[in-house]
Amino acid sequence: MHDLLNVILLGIIEGITEFLPISSTGHLLIAEHWLGARSDLFNVGIQAGAILAITLVYWQRIRQLLTRWREADTRDYLFKLVVAFLITCVLGVIVTHYGFKLPETITPIAWALIIGGFWMIAAEQVAAHMPDRSKVTWPVAILVGIAQMVAGMFPGTSRSGATIFAAMLFGTSNRPAATEFAFLVGIPTMYAATGYELLKVLRHGGAAHEDWSALAVGFVVSLIVAFIAVKWLLRYIRTHRFTAFAVYRILLGAVLLVAIYSGWLQNIA
Repeated sequence: MHDLLNVILLGIIEGITEFLPISSTGHLLIAEHWLGARSDLFNVGIQAGAILAITLVYWQRIRQLLTRWREADTRDYLFKLVVAFLITCVLGVIVTHYGFKLPETITPIAWALIIGGFWMIAAEQVAAHMPDRSKVTWPVAILVGIAQMVAGMFPGTSRSGATIFAAMLFGTSNRPAATEFAFLVGIPTMYAATGYELLKVLRHGGAAHEDWSALAVGFVVSLIVAFIAVKWLLRYIRTHRFTAFAVYRILLGAVLLVAIYSGWLQNIA
């Protein structure tokens, strides 16, 4: 029962943080120090639950893109989604080839939260003085693909935050339009990551040691919570900036650093 509660809490954390620009990976790594470490497949699997949620939220938009691909504007948008996804895949293969691993300590996550928070505030100020543009340009598509990989390498950065602001600062200054493109690119990216981790586990005979019931529970919880969180976020950004999330990041990072350097988190710093 205790482990089930931990799994549910991790699913809730993932569902809330995956699409808010506060770093789901960073929050999960922090939470797992208290709730118990999980496998890479579990972490990516519950992320897939959140990605399924965004798929459901944007289902009408996805269907429109797939059924109206003969239209020039729709085809152009689809090509840009594909290019952004492929850039992330290629960079991901390179990073994996060189054996990059996520940090297992909290200190770099805390700094990434703080730096990212100040960067978001500055980026919001710059974007506020730009003409309102909803069109996704090729520089935006390329930079969103790169931003996804950078966020994946540095927990605490936030994939959604990095991609949204890459879009806003380099051509798609309209907040909802930038958010939509960033979220749509994330759908195939996270499905691909989940499939890769699943194949890796099966290839190395790790399926027998995986807690599939825990993965299933975490997936469902993440799906439900993420669906609610995304619906709320899409309404919120119509009339609000991302500043509140930036302030939260800075405060959380500062609290973690204080706890680390005061010795409260000495064993996991």
